[in-house]
Amino acid sequence: MRLTLIRHATLRLELGGRTLMVDPMLDPPGARGPVRGTPNERPNPLVPLPLPLEQAVAGVEAVLLTHTHVDHVDAAGVTGVPAGVPWFCQPADVADLGDVGLELRPVPHGASVDWAGLRITAVGGRHGRDEALAQALGPVTGWVVAADGEPTVYVAGDTVWCPEVAGAIARHAPAVVVVNAGGARFVEGRPVTMTGEDVIEVCHAAGDARVVAVHMEAINHCLETRAELSARIDGAGLAEHVVIPADGETVV
Repeated sequence: MRLTLIRHATLRLELGGRTLMVDPMLDPPGARGPVRGTPNERPNPLVPLPLPLEQAVAGVEAVLLTHTHVDHVDAAGVTGVPAGVPWFCQPADVADLGDVGLELRPVPHGASVDWAGLRITAVGGRHGRDEALAQALGPVTGWVVAADGEPTVYVAGDTVWCPEVAGAIARHAPAVVVVNAGGARFVEGRPVTMTGEDVIEVCHAAGDARVVAVHMEAINHCLETRAELSARIDGAGLAEHVVIPADGETVV
């Protein structure tokens, strides 16, 4: 299994002889305004793609979409991914995506689909600890991907540490857990993606699994940096369990 961080939450996932893309956010830097109501209002994305767009999407055979916020799918993502590939998504997002000509395959939480030798399962999460804010941000989906002879991968998506994440780890026993860190937040309310403390909770629950932390330093409301997360993980004695890839880096 090979996992390449493109930028933010955008990943190339290669396993079982297939190439998937998670959350294709592929716009050039500064193409969009900032996430509003946050302490650091700068145009997004903050950083460029680490490789040409054509190379990022080359050979992609399917998309796993966690939700439709613009920092997870954008115009360049919709047009850049090869035409005609299936987009696995949550049912709540079909209305948002239904008029752009994508091959949508909605999967409700708890359900699994078999596709091209892979077993793909949708799981839930919580986009923040403050109930009203989490509801306003809408539902999110994590994806568990399994294939014969490969480590099972759980891509948690935009969620904090919560019973849904703990349950997914307990049920599927993934060998790799990808978490969206960065402590994304607004001026008011608690973080809406994982902080260092959340990542530590994932490590404790996941046992010997490798935890891959992404979703940092590319969008203006993600305030915790790679260096800060690394220091927190080191302080907890968990450095050997966590990988914090740079943009463009591949984890095998």
